[in-house]
Amino acid sequence: MARPRSLVSPLLSGVFCQCDTVGGAPHTHDTPASPSLAAALAADPCGGLVCGGPEHETRLQILFQELDVNKDGGICINDLAVGLKRLGVHRTELELRKIVKAGDKDQDGQLDFEEFVHYLRDHEKKLRLVFKSLDKKNDGRIDAQEIMQSLRDLGVNISEQQAEKILKRIRTGHRWGPVTHMDKNGTMTIDWNEWRDYHLLHPAENIPEIILYWKHSTIFDVGENLLVPDEFTVEEKQTGMWWRHLVAGGGAGAVSRTCTAPLDRLKVLMQVHASRSNNMSMLGGFTQMIREGGIRSLWRGNGINVIKIAPESAIKFMAYEQMKRIIGSDQETLGIHERLVAGSLAGVIAQSSIYPMEVLKTRMALRKTGQYQGMLDCGKKILLKEGVSAFYKGYVPNMLGIIPYAGIDLAVYETLKNAWLQRYATSSADPGVFVLLACGTISSTCGQLASYPLALVRTRMQAEASVEGAPQMTMSKLFKHIVKTEGAFGLYRGLAPNFMKVIPAVSISYVVYENLKLTLGVQSR
Repeated sequence: MARPRSLVSPLLSGVFCQCDTVGGAPHTHDTPASPSLAAALAADPCGGLVCGGPEHETRLQILFQELDVNKDGGICINDLAVGLKRLGVHRTELELRKIVKAGDKDQDGQLDFEEFVHYLRDHEKKLRLVFKSLDKKNDGRIDAQEIMQSLRDLGVNISEQQAEKILKRIRTGHRWGPVTHMDKNGTMTIDWNEWRDYHLLHPAENIPEIILYWKHSTIFDVGENLLVPDEFTVEEKQTGMWWRHLVAGGGAGAVSRTCTAPLDRLKVLMQVHASRSNNMSMLGGFTQMIREGGIRSLWRGNGINVIKIAPESAIKFMAYEQMKRIIGSDQETLGIHERLVAGSLAGVIAQSSIYPMEVLKTRMALRKTGQYQGMLDCGKKILLKEGVSAFYKGYVPNMLGIIPYAGIDLAVYETLKNAWLQRYATSSADPGVFVLLACGTISSTCGQLASYPLALVRTRMQAEASVEGAPQMTMSKLFKHIVKTEGAFGLYRGLAPNFMKVIPAVSISYVVYENLKLTLGVQSR
């Protein structure tokens, strides 16, 4: 039986290498290519983006010139709409905007040739990962059963008959178009070339497979819950897996924070009490805590620190989902800039809701033996002595710290993730435990380093009333005072114990998270 037609114009499908397929023979077409493209293919029949043949740039130049309708050296949204329509490819205006936005590195509203090539390279890499993840039988084809599973992963349950109908009508634009594909045995399938040809120049940002494997804010807890929330697939939301992930993450955070609580309390003491005249070392700080209150005193403030995990995580998740709707994205997942905006706003809402607990945590960590009978007694005495406003001291630097922490963590993590996917992801988006832990640790450390001065100022403002003789200062005055009396180094007091707890905190939270996932019945691929 003759090979099926390509889903798109041969000019598009001819861009990529035809010999490096995901199983199966090279893809051919019964529709003649344009003369210029035919000449390029004749000169280099297997060249293209994948195998790096010598004529692949000629091939891309031809496609670029076809899409550059007004011949100004750049492909804008209008060019893309007209050019793709001429080639028989239909995309909605929203999809066209996403394509240009994804590749437009210099933000000039159009794709030059270099940006166009970079977009196609990156896009085909993602498509290959998706195809391999859906090809359960590893035979280079997706059949009806695999279509059913792939749609189920996206939250759509269909019958085998419906899956066969979908395979008969391959999508063109935003509706289903009339193109049929049959293999030699008459079974409805889609091979790699057909999959790639359809999705070429079709926006696809955060594919479900990558979302599943690269969660990190849910898994890693380093004591500061300021990370941008993780994305969840449609399937995870509809099956209730999202709350199981959050519960597992909360339980992991509780164990992790309890195990590293002595280092966290030492950090708070050094932030508040250490100075040039009182150069507190880590050993000296531990000795002082044990001498004053015994071994149990090392865990002061840990109770409230664990309790606040649940409300903060729940509020942040709900706020993040609402922010996504307000931003107006019709995608299930957001781009990195939208994630930063939505995540930062969700963080502000969550932190505002539980901020009095942050103040209580600091006061409980700094308390002396017998000063308070417990959390409720501490809150009651603060309210009677200092008023409601005491529960929001340090609020401004805390909110300001969310942006550098979340922004740098997200940027570093996405950079490391994309670098790994580009270089090492050949058959799966699964990075493995070591890579995931390393990327999460590095990104969280960078985020903490950037926001640490604001965190220190926040802690000192929270502790002002509990420190005898401490002046009551605004955020800006406190910054100036610290720099003037202690130098820039004074803004990083307590940084050593803070960084010392990162690796054990991440490791413990990951191990506990994985075990809790199994207990809660979270499905892993």
